[in-house]
Amino acid sequence: MQQHYDAPSRDAANHVALSPLSFLKRAEMVYANHPAVTYGDTSRTWCQTGVRCRSVAAGLAAMGVKRGDTVSVLAPNIPALFELHYAVPLLGAVLNTINTRLEPETVAYILDHSDSVLVIADTALVQLLRHAFKINGKTIPVVDITDVTGAVGFGQTSYDDLAAHAPMAWTLPDDEWQALALNYTSGTSGRPKGVVYHHRGAYLMAMGTVAGWALPPHPTYLSVVPMFHCNGWNHPWAMAIVGGHMIFTRDATPAKLLAAMTVHRVTHLGAAPIVLQMLCDSPDAPAQPFDPKIKVLTAGAPPPPAILEKAAALGLDVMQVYGLTETYGHISQCLWQDEWNALAAQARAEKQAMQGVAFPMVEDIRVVDRTTGLDVPRDGLTQGEIAMRGNTVMKGYYKDAAATAMAFDGGWFWSGDAAVMHPDGYIQIRDRLKDVIISGGENISSVEVEAVLYRHPAISAAAVVARPHPKWGESPCAFVELRDGATTTEADVIAFCRAHIAHFKAPKTVIFGSLPKTATGKIQKFILRATARDMGPQP
Repeated sequence: MQQHYDAPSRDAANHVALSPLSFLKRAEMVYANHPAVTYGDTSRTWCQTGVRCRSVAAGLAAMGVKRGDTVSVLAPNIPALFELHYAVPLLGAVLNTINTRLEPETVAYILDHSDSVLVIADTALVQLLRHAFKINGKTIPVVDITDVTGAVGFGQTSYDDLAAHAPMAWTLPDDEWQALALNYTSGTSGRPKGVVYHHRGAYLMAMGTVAGWALPPHPTYLSVVPMFHCNGWNHPWAMAIVGGHMIFTRDATPAKLLAAMTVHRVTHLGAAPIVLQMLCDSPDAPAQPFDPKIKVLTAGAPPPPAILEKAAALGLDVMQVYGLTETYGHISQCLWQDEWNALAAQARAEKQAMQGVAFPMVEDIRVVDRTTGLDVPRDGLTQGEIAMRGNTVMKGYYKDAAATAMAFDGGWFWSGDAAVMHPDGYIQIRDRLKDVIISGGENISSVEVEAVLYRHPAISAAAVVARPHPKWGESPCAFVELRDGATTTEADVIAFCRAHIAHFKAPKTVIFGSLPKTATGKIQKFILRATARDMGPQP
């Protein structure tokens, strides 16, 4: 007898929309008395956290927030911002966390472009918000988060007032494809684009993180990754799955982070490579490495092996992950192989610097020759562009159908990152495609040159871009920051590079000074490219 497997059978009994809201609903009961949040003298259990999130949602509903509305937030990593990751979606509204270090013009652009109906703002950021409103020539309702003594806001109500409402019941979205969050790209290449996340993607990203990072029950997690960056890599949702204990410091200074890591016996954290470097170089770093080791995910830029070596010496067990705002954060991981343990420290760090293999929730990652459309050979040499597909790729760019169509050409999301594929199937980024330097017909990876510069004892940060050259077309131009009290010369830096890489890859120009960075530690190369271009051809 023929079986009709395709007969309609989906109903409420066997199909429930995937949403990270389910994680907190469960945690409120299952981990009721386990610590969820510690911030200074404030500590709350998962039960208390769940109730507060539902109360804040009720308060927002009383203000008229409804499904599909964009709610913007200007706040550092504090418990209120964590709670809003559940309270806003509970209403079916869309959470838009704004980079607190942006200039007023970009904040104004995001508030306008996102169609925000409400801003929930830390009172310490009141001047930034006022300036943004002035630029837009209009205001929208404001809710004050009073977290700093003496900082006075101008909101119509306070976050504490929202949390005083009677909690609403847990409800899931009717459609898991419904928008959950709106994240604007970090602005490394000009105007930010609005990236739309849906409930399904956030649910699967969080679950994939638990599996890929092998998160144990009740980890102690230090909140370092800004929650305005891919919603803290979706870690606020992942921690509810395992009943994690989230530690907040507000200010992510090395001294405060290191103190929190010691006092609270932190087991896990995520941080950009620049943060790892600051921790390793801090005078507050402990004399002895952390024991047991602290599990760390690092992403945002390819970490120089020199920084990974220092992190290992500090007792940080670092796994590099790779992703973009458009992919909810990390979608590949440098999964450690046991045979790497026998390697010397520098060789181990070089292995760690790879972007690795797909996370469990990612369907596929390729490195593609865009000319032929074929995968590049697994030789560790041939460059192509990273392409991926899966449920943790964005819904699309907000109000930008043309950019969305271009990004999704051929049924793949195109990253813009140039990479090679190694024989073992591990991906390694060589550059952003726009940052590959073509000198005399040779492709030069700025990442490779930067890795050498980071080994120079006087250099704390480095970026390499193309500068026009009358003979070779382009030549590498290095922008470097020096360590406090350190000195060196252009000739010394060039000689150092030539001693470690092919001479044609070494910088022909070295510029000393502070490097422009985003709040997540990414160096804004589009500014440096413009500077190098304006310098004109090298004499």
